[in-house]
Amino acid sequence: MKPLKNSLLRAVATWVRRQPPKMKAFLALVLGIAAIVFLQMVVHDHDNLFVAAEAVHAVGISVLIYKLTKEKTCAGLSLKSQELTALFLAVRLYCSVVMEYDIHTFLDSATLATTLWVIYTIRFRLKSSYMQDKDNFPIYFLVSLSPRSSLSLVIHPSTNHQIINRICWAFCVYLEGVSVLPQLRVMQNIKIVESFTAHYVFALGIARFLSCAHWVLQVLDTSGRLLTALGYGLWPSMVLLSEIVQTFILADFCYYYIKSVLGGQLVLRLPSGVV
Repeated sequence: MKPLKNSLLRAVATWVRRQPPKMKAFLALVLGIAAIVFLQMVVHDHDNLFVAAEAVHAVGISVLIYKLTKEKTCAGLSLKSQELTALFLAVRLYCSVVMEYDIHTFLDSATLATTLWVIYTIRFRLKSSYMQDKDNFPIYFLVSLSPRSSLSLVIHPSTNHQIINRICWAFCVYLEGVSVLPQLRVMQNIKIVESFTAHYVFALGIARFLSCAHWVLQVLDTSGRLLTALGYGLWPSMVLLSEIVQTFILADFCYYYIKSVLGGQLVLRLPSGVV
């Protein structure tokens, strides 16, 4: 039975690999919709999906901590991605404290603390193994010159909170969507991704999907009223669009990760063009 199952999986993987990019994108969309429908049926309180997304992100950080402490190397990791993650988490934590203060505040605090530890470890304790030449994504463009940063000044929540808090909220939403790009660039540069780094990025992909599913299902559950609660204008649509973009940025990597795991490979080899 197991050889037959493996043969079937390999046949499906081969068929998918041979499809043109547009067909692959369509298949990914269909699979995503099917997964959201499944979550809608099995998860009663869809707000728990966002908590699950934050928990999965924390698990991913735990994998990094294990790698750094046990293997004593940060090869293959992007310091820039960690710094972007710390930045959007710090801004989101600030917004959480002044605007809502709930379980998300606690989860963001824990994730931010561990991310700062990872940054410290890469920058100082394991600096010799840091691949600085491969970590060459223009991070300052993402933060200071990116249209996403300017976008937060124009498109932000229209709630009753102070304007600076609403702009910060928008900024962290937009920045989170691109924070993984430097890590993907590093992996594309080195082509071969060791298991712990692959597990971490896959965890980010799962977290992003759960967060996206949370927003989509919340909109469906409230028959669109959630969009009104988030404010008027373009902001509600930008929140959903940002979640979808984050999910699709990692979808390609997650496909190759699953393919590698099903094939029993200990390392992940990325073909050219996977970003």
